[in-house]
Amino acid sequence: MDCVKHSPRQISCLFSSLSVITNPNAKLRRFRPQFLLIKAGKTGQLRASVEEAHVPTSKVVTIPYSDLLDKTNDLSEKLETGFGANGLGIIAISHVPKYPVLRKNLLELSHSLAALPEEAKKDLEDADSRYSFGWSHGKEKLESGQPDKFKGSFYANPIVDVPTIDEGLIKRYLSYCRPNLWPRDTLPELEPAFKDLGRLIFNVGLLLAYHCDKYVSKQSPLNEVHKLEVMLGRSLCHKGRLLHYFPAVQSDRDQNIDGISSWCGWHTDHGSLTGLTCAMYMKDGSPLACPDNTAGLYIRTRSSAVVKAIYGEHDIAYQVGEATEILSKGLFHATPHCVKTPRGDKAHGVERNTFALFMQPNWDEPFSNIDSIGRLHKEIELQLTKSNGSMTFGDYSELVLNKYYGLRY
Repeated sequence: MDCVKHSPRQISCLFSSLSVITNPNAKLRRFRPQFLLIKAGKTGQLRASVEEAHVPTSKVVTIPYSDLLDKTNDLSEKLETGFGANGLGIIAISHVPKYPVLRKNLLELSHSLAALPEEAKKDLEDADSRYSFGWSHGKEKLESGQPDKFKGSFYANPIVDVPTIDEGLIKRYLSYCRPNLWPRDTLPELEPAFKDLGRLIFNVGLLLAYHCDKYVSKQSPLNEVHKLEVMLGRSLCHKGRLLHYFPAVQSDRDQNIDGISSWCGWHTDHGSLTGLTCAMYMKDGSPLACPDNTAGLYIRTRSSAVVKAIYGEHDIAYQVGEATEILSKGLFHATPHCVKTPRGDKAHGVERNTFALFMQPNWDEPFSNIDSIGRLHKEIELQLTKSNGSMTFGDYSELVLNKYYGLRY
């Protein structure tokens, strides 16, 4: 995530994630009316008029780690405020032991990874997985339809190196079942740093999932069968993404970098929970403060309002994904979000490094809530209807990724 000093105790965090670009024209539910509304242009993209206006900031709901650790605590109010219908779909966990050091260790290596020779990075590409394992640069598309050259990503499962040896599953679920690719010869320190941070964020996320289960079971006892903590704990589908945003001056000049979604387009995560670090800005290999306090993570609310989300540099933020919205039958809500690049003379030559852990159900977990899926993806609702109202997360995920990357080749 990107970090921008906003006040002595507030840091603006920048996020990018893997998932489907959300339809800006989708009908959203009521939210606080004081936030700025965005408009959809003829192409369905968000107009730049928003960028020049004053966009409100909002401090993310924060839960101390000690409160999360105590399973007897009732965190219902904070969960509803952060993840519920009127929330931003994001909650931060503060004061996690060892986290600041593990974050620093990995994010500094993002610069080193991006600086490897092109041949070495080419060896880390996995085209068969849709570049969902190993190194990926310029393979995804911006909202304009152009290749995304602004950022490079390194994907790996920090929990297990080889999810399965079943060739049938590997061919069917290319984005989840293939083995990790590590630069053990060119950057051997990346693997332990990636796994250490990823597993910490995973374990904290399981604690948060436990409290989410308590809240959902109180509100809707019939949902108790879909225990989020147990489902994520047994899953082999989790995916970490280490991101390196190249300095804007190195990117193609013909790409628009002035929009509010200039570094990462509007999208909604399709997994269960996404654990986010606050980003580290660097110039010439050395960390520095963000040069533009308008840069950061922007979230679109249920009423199409845009707000900049703020949380602490040493907090772990968790965003709700579509899978949790579906399984909770709408008690928790996934929200579209994007990333805005820093602008101005001081931003020249500045790069950004961040990490996200996508906590997701296993590929064989069943999905059957047609109403929630239809609200998110009408075309997938049609597929669900054809399959007698049920599909697995793996099938759902492949359909979502088809929208973003195109049909499987």
